[in-house]
Amino acid sequence: MSKEKNLKAAKGQKAKKPSPERDFSYTQNRELSWLRFDDRVLDEAYDEKVPLFERLKFCEIFDSNLNEWFMIRVGGLSDLASLKNQPKDNKSNETPAEQLDSIFAALPPLVERHEEAIHLVEGELAGKGLARVEPADYTEDDLAAVKKLFDEKISPIASPLVVDPRHPFPNLRSGRLYVACSLTGPAESGLLGIIEVPTAEQRVVPLPSSAKCYRYTLVEDVIRTCLGSCFGDFHPQDAAVLRVTRNADIDPDDEGVEEEEDYRQHMKKVLKMRQRLQPVRLEVQGDLDKKLEELVASELGLEPRRAFHVGRPLDLGYVYGLEGKIPDLYHSEVVFRPFEPQPSDMVVAGKPMREQVEDHDVLLTYPYESMAPLLSLLREASADDACIQIKITLYRVAKSSHLCESLIAAAENGKDVTVLMELRARFDEANNIAWAERLEDAGCTVIYGSEGFKCHSKICQVTYHDQSGISRITCLGTGNFNEKTARLYSDFMLLTANPGIAEDGNVFFRNLSLGNLRGQYKYLGVAPISLKPLVMRGIDREIGRARCGEPARIFLKMNSLTDRDVIDKISEACEAGVEVQMTIRGIACIKAGVPGKTDGLEVRQIVGRFLEHARIYAFGDDADIIYLSSADMMTRNTERRVEIAYPVFDPTCREIVKHFMALQHADNVKARRLDRNGEWRRVPVSEGEMPVNSQETLLAEAYERARLAAAGEPSPRGRKPEATAEATPAASSAEKTGDALAAAKAKVEHAAEAETPRKAAKKPARPAEPASTGAQGSAKASQLAAAGSAKAPEGRFARAFALIGEGFRTLFTGK
Repeated sequence: MSKEKNLKAAKGQKAKKPSPERDFSYTQNRELSWLRFDDRVLDEAYDEKVPLFERLKFCEIFDSNLNEWFMIRVGGLSDLASLKNQPKDNKSNETPAEQLDSIFAALPPLVERHEEAIHLVEGELAGKGLARVEPADYTEDDLAAVKKLFDEKISPIASPLVVDPRHPFPNLRSGRLYVACSLTGPAESGLLGIIEVPTAEQRVVPLPSSAKCYRYTLVEDVIRTCLGSCFGDFHPQDAAVLRVTRNADIDPDDEGVEEEEDYRQHMKKVLKMRQRLQPVRLEVQGDLDKKLEELVASELGLEPRRAFHVGRPLDLGYVYGLEGKIPDLYHSEVVFRPFEPQPSDMVVAGKPMREQVEDHDVLLTYPYESMAPLLSLLREASADDACIQIKITLYRVAKSSHLCESLIAAAENGKDVTVLMELRARFDEANNIAWAERLEDAGCTVIYGSEGFKCHSKICQVTYHDQSGISRITCLGTGNFNEKTARLYSDFMLLTANPGIAEDGNVFFRNLSLGNLRGQYKYLGVAPISLKPLVMRGIDREIGRARCGEPARIFLKMNSLTDRDVIDKISEACEAGVEVQMTIRGIACIKAGVPGKTDGLEVRQIVGRFLEHARIYAFGDDADIIYLSSADMMTRNTERRVEIAYPVFDPTCREIVKHFMALQHADNVKARRLDRNGEWRRVPVSEGEMPVNSQETLLAEAYERARLAAAGEPSPRGRKPEATAEATPAASSAEKTGDALAAAKAKVEHAAEAETPRKAAKKPARPAEPASTGAQGSAKASQLAAAGSAKAPEGRFARAFALIGEGFRTLFTGK
């Protein structure tokens, strides 16, 4: 079934009619917005307050981002631009061809700025014990070392090719490096010579160094230096390094799975196809004869504007391996202070996780808090006789995954383990295929999701059966079940025994097994059917409040915003007088502060040490309704993926999210603010105002909570002091922790009304079933709205929590 037919079947309705005339005054093109985001990443490379080596990493992140963007977005637009009738973008009213014109006009200054950043940072790093040496700067000792390496390790595996009528132009694989040169021979000249840079050899080649400075060069520069011995009677005249980027915007479901074919084998074929798709960019580092460069571009089918000349290394992936080479003398000066995710004060060390989660919900905040409670839950379940079943969705998995090892152990111990492994997670397909095979070999039931709809949700459910009956613990995340990214990405993970959420989770997994996208849920919002309507109703609720003269507020946090329906609804909210606060890390197709359209909208962006990845949908002046989610408000997520939004009921967990929201909007160091032109501007800092870096503050708070818990002192969250794991110390002490906390506190106290200290509240019984949705339900929802819009006294959650389930139900059903 095609993607379009599948979507219609899922929604049980006809395809949408064409939209009415669009207003483009408050929207912008997603591609240009994305380029502005990558430019913001580059700001970190220029920030002198960021440690020097970390600035080099941001140069690599910029490069990696741009490569993937070319493969997917420019590749897809290039395909669309070849159509006779080109569709117009609903944010900028441009055709794909017009968008490509805008893109290639915006790229040159960005590429130049990136190159300047690399030279600036590398120049300073050379004075701090880490020096990349180019061929022109080799000493005699360097040349001897380079030639020895080439003769012994590179020459035996190199495959030089002279392009002529008998030797056609080779297939240049996407992302691989090639050294190209012009050749002069006994009988002819101006020929093209090409050597693929071997991947079997380490990219970084050490040169004679000292204890105070690690000197290195790159393997492609070694080859350029030794070209004279590669082509027999031909003599190289000049040389350059080439990299081709090919279109990777290929949908595995559009390629057709043959009958009886294993889906994993189908995906392996798709991965091979990527290497042969149409090129979308050529990068050239160095000097190559102009005619030969034109020949390369012509053979690749590329127009001149798609060829970029750069004066820096192509593919900066080698950067991360250099960290261990920095001399001890400078190491602590040029890298971030080490940190360890801290134990959560919501968890008691040594106490079974099932018992703790059944007592109270646990909300983990990555990377500030450790993933250990989740891993412990699954490890304990794998050996627990009462555990009968584990079900989980996996999108991106660590190559060395303790979580998957627990799933394997559970299956080997006779548990019923079902894993939905999303093989279409772009650029992680090969790793996911490998894990799917291992899990299946261990006895897990592995399924692959619905045709046309990637499963991007992050949910795990553990089912127990003992003398008290059947019970379930449900784990829901904004980010992947991935030990590596849990140390790098800012995300939430909720562990709950709420029976209503448990029942929804059970239905969700049953529907996945049946390929049913039309499931009905009481508490969860599940795309492609009910997640987007849930958000739209939440916004409508605040619009209604504003029009009645009541305080109305919306807080939305996400990676990107492209869904035109949601953008228009946000504009409607602004026009009604709703205060709308958003935190968007990447693409923001909306403009803030456009008169009459988005006056009440404030959009911030935070780019820092950790990747902002959490999604939050909060509604109400006091955020009385809070959802966390795996979904961005992008059309692909709301309409073409399986996503989950889940409510936060527990009072302490809600206060954690609200405090997080407050800090995000108190940040005046790493935050930028969106203006009416779609540009990101620095947040102004008043005279005497203390700087607040939200990520540093959250990290400092995590250390402080762990320290208090280890000392048996009361937690700031109001939990009773119990024997918990000791705080995991950083390799060097967390300096300025007190200053960071003090600055954040002073700033937050003057921010939004929701930014009140966390209060302890007696946890009421969790609602097993949603309350009624008739007149009584509406009255209770109104009562909750009134309670949420006023400044409630201490303990407000203790009194309001009985109504929370009703408020969520009213929002979810629209009744």
